[in-house]
Amino acid sequence: MSFVYQPTEAQPQVIHADHEVLVVDKPSGLLSVPGRGEDRTDCLIERLRGAFPTVLLVHRLDLDTSGVMVFGLTPHAQRNLSKQFEERRTKKVYVARLHGRLEPRSGTVDLPLIVDWPNRPRQKVDHDQGRPAQTDWRVIRASDDETRVRLMPLTGRSHQLRVHMAELGHPILGDPLYASGAAADFPRLMLHAESLRFKHPETGVSMNFSASAPF
Repeated sequence: MSFVYQPTEAQPQVIHADHEVLVVDKPSGLLSVPGRGEDRTDCLIERLRGAFPTVLLVHRLDLDTSGVMVFGLTPHAQRNLSKQFEERRTKKVYVARLHGRLEPRSGTVDLPLIVDWPNRPRQKVDHDQGRPAQTDWRVIRASDDETRVRLMPLTGRSHQLRVHMAELGHPILGDPLYASGAAADFPRLMLHAESLRFKHPETGVSMNFSASAPF
């Protein structure tokens, strides 16, 4: 069945804005940037452009993922923030609900990823040609059926957290690509970018912004 984009009516919430940076809480069900075709023009950056006409993209969150995103409001800020992401000087923390009980209480996934071309946009583990990808995890609480976990990606590969958790045998609940059966039967992907730390592009001061998970 082909995908039909039905953007959420929920609006992004502004967490912080100054003359250089804009930080928002992105709702699930909204593209970060326009997709291909007229039916995919409604997206986060276009909704922000009305109030912030100079808004510039720095990074993305998946359509189904909610949470904290930062944008540049000047070309200098965009370049500076993009370099911080590229050089892994930002710190990102996600909250997720996983299928089953994840053990031990903490650990690291180190599995290289590559796009699964015949099944795009899926990604897959490939030890020969994949790009390095590492994710730290820390369990918040767990039952036999479900685990609430914090995920700290050390790299920024597409679908990294989703593939890594699925490879552990504990897919993120509600994941339309990597979960199946009861684990997929949720109203949304249970993945939220809880906090983001970066240095202000003008002052160099470390700043940390957060938004509580809506699940």
